[in-house]
Amino acid sequence: MVERKAFVTGHPIAHSRSPKIHGYWLKTYGIDGSYRAIDVAPADFPAFLTSLQANGYQGGNVTIPHKEVAFARVERRDEAADMIGAVNMLWLEDGVLWGGNSDWIGFAGNLDEHAPGWDKNGPAVVLGAGGASRAVIHALKVRGVRDIRIVNRTLARAQELADRFGAGVTAHGAVGDLLADAGLLVNTTALGMHGDTTLAADPAGLPGHAIVSDIVYVPLETPLLAAARARNLKTADGLGMLLHQAVPGFQRWFGQKPEVTAELRQMLVADIVGK
Repeated sequence: MVERKAFVTGHPIAHSRSPKIHGYWLKTYGIDGSYRAIDVAPADFPAFLTSLQANGYQGGNVTIPHKEVAFARVERRDEAADMIGAVNMLWLEDGVLWGGNSDWIGFAGNLDEHAPGWDKNGPAVVLGAGGASRAVIHALKVRGVRDIRIVNRTLARAQELADRFGAGVTAHGAVGDLLADAGLLVNTTALGMHGDTTLAADPAGLPGHAIVSDIVYVPLETPLLAAARARNLKTADGLGMLLHQAVPGFQRWFGQKPEVTAELRQMLVADIVGK
């Protein structure tokens, strides 16, 4: 049987932990396959896409800065990619290059694991209006959250997303009193990343049943999550989103639905803390 090959591509890409995740699963399930990081400069990315079949790839992941170009260049897209406006997952099907988006699955799967019932917990406040925000809002809509409040300093960007996702989604330029009845607070901005001590929002304004999620995973405990834990609120860090978004791709390329285990998580935690 021919070895099945997949990849993650971005620019730069050396920091990616995806090869560790997929490598762990390949070994766990005894699959003859490989998954490697490939650094592709933006100018070379269109040619890279057209060479996948010739190079024997089943598909792969796409990360910054290629997600929007991948969205524009694939031949077919899944519904999630269309709604989110970005592709993070590629696969070949009968010679046709497909693009999908599993970031929203990562977000929902992480909360399902760490805060079951999150989707019935009331209004959601989403901080930020970038690509990650679109994936989170799509997940909230799919799971039936009816009141989604996007907060972004540039109100026009938040309004653009509110218009895109329609009923139940509103745009705001500041947090104000939006947290008073919120059941879920999600940070999709870079605030709190890599030693930044800025608090994305103050969870002191949340009710006691609220859940706080941060898509940042370096550090694992951002200032936002630390402040939420100090209030005994339920939290979900960004590492779980990274792990759960990897599941659909692995299943598609290697034919096995993998499990996000405590051992896999611990391996990545050790890697993050070690660096």
